[in-house]
Amino acid sequence: MPAHPHDTPDVPRFALYGEQTPAEAVHIELIATRSRLHDWHIDRHTHPGLFQVLFLLSGKVRASIEDTKWDCRGPVAITVHPSAVHGFAFSEGAQGYVLTVDQNVLFSTPDDAGELFAPLFAAPLALTLARQPRARMQALLANLLEEAAWPQQGNALMLEWLARSVLLLLARIHAEHSAASATGHGEFRLFAAYRAAVEQHYKSGAPIADYAARLGVTPVRLNRLCLKMTGKSAFDIIQDRLMLEACRKLTYAPSSVASVAYELGFQDPAYFSRAFKRHTGLTPRAFRERRGA
Repeated sequence: MPAHPHDTPDVPRFALYGEQTPAEAVHIELIATRSRLHDWHIDRHTHPGLFQVLFLLSGKVRASIEDTKWDCRGPVAITVHPSAVHGFAFSEGAQGYVLTVDQNVLFSTPDDAGELFAPLFAAPLALTLARQPRARMQALLANLLEEAAWPQQGNALMLEWLARSVLLLLARIHAEHSAASATGHGEFRLFAAYRAAVEQHYKSGAPIADYAARLGVTPVRLNRLCLKMTGKSAFDIIQDRLMLEACRKLTYAPSSVASVAYELGFQDPAYFSRAFKRHTGLTPRAFRERRGA
């Protein structure tokens, strides 16, 4: 059994490969953008909390994921969940996209849509892309790249919707090939149930023990599951969701910082400001000014 990335300190943990600063909720780039800088070789690493899909449209890649190596030729999509140690060696001039999404993009939806993505990330996959769905996917990926390069009003929401659309098409392709393994799918379904519970109660300040009891598991098991799936603790996942909502309210709502704090369940606006700065590196006021609100 491969070692858990938390037990292998020699494996770098990045937001995006080579970067330590937090990544945006949705990131899209061409394969060549980063790989060319590293002689088409991406060393083994993890990126906690971030799900990633490599869309190789032409060329070849040797993918090293956990203790498995795959030699793939495009067109193919390779999925990687946050705690999987992985690296890629591309043929020179390989073409395609790398889509990276924060866990909240998959799970912060009111209709529990996260379960739709369970088969994609229960275990790493390499999915051959047939012509018809590939054409739709390429159009969405190109739109993602354009939206990221030229952000306009509602940019974050547009990126999230486009990313989910790409992943839903990929989920359909996988459903046609085969179902996910029973064990992996079961774990992901439990994780999706936890994220659904977080969506309902993240403003309540409820302890992890309450979430675990609701799901019929121990807090230790819930925490281990979250670490396995995302590289983040169960508590960190709640904090991430809380701060995501704070960012949305500060960007799109005219409410005062104190009002935002109270809406999110904080009794002390000053404590909210400190927590927000720890998470984003900016005070709520500075964040709002940077977003032009």
